[in-house]
Amino acid sequence: MSDVTVNFVSADGEQTVIAKASEGDDLLTVAQIHDQPLEGTCEGQMACSTCHVIVDADDFEKLPEATEMEEDMLDLAAGARRTSRLACQITLTSELDGLTVHIPSESRNMQGV
Repeated sequence: MSDVTVNFVSADGEQTVIAKASEGDDLLTVAQIHDQPLEGTCEGQMACSTCHVIVDADDFEKLPEATEMEEDMLDLAAGARRTSRLACQITLTSELDGLTVHIPSESRNMQGV
């Protein structure tokens, strides 16, 4: 397995965190390890949209198509866009090395409360 680099861009666009992960890791876990404000309340069961991220347009086409269930959850996400995905549903592969995701300004992190 090789390392995969992920770039997390803060909601205000001011800060980018460069994270190293391994192939097979899910994006939500990587985000949480690197202190990104993604809650993931349902722990990857697609019962919430608290891990909503906006994938950079150049990287969006590299992702497998979202399932209907994921699309339904994204309909509930505040600030969802065409390139929105749930981080819990993105499994990192070597093809995604350099992936850039933006944290939505509407994100809520209840873990720190």
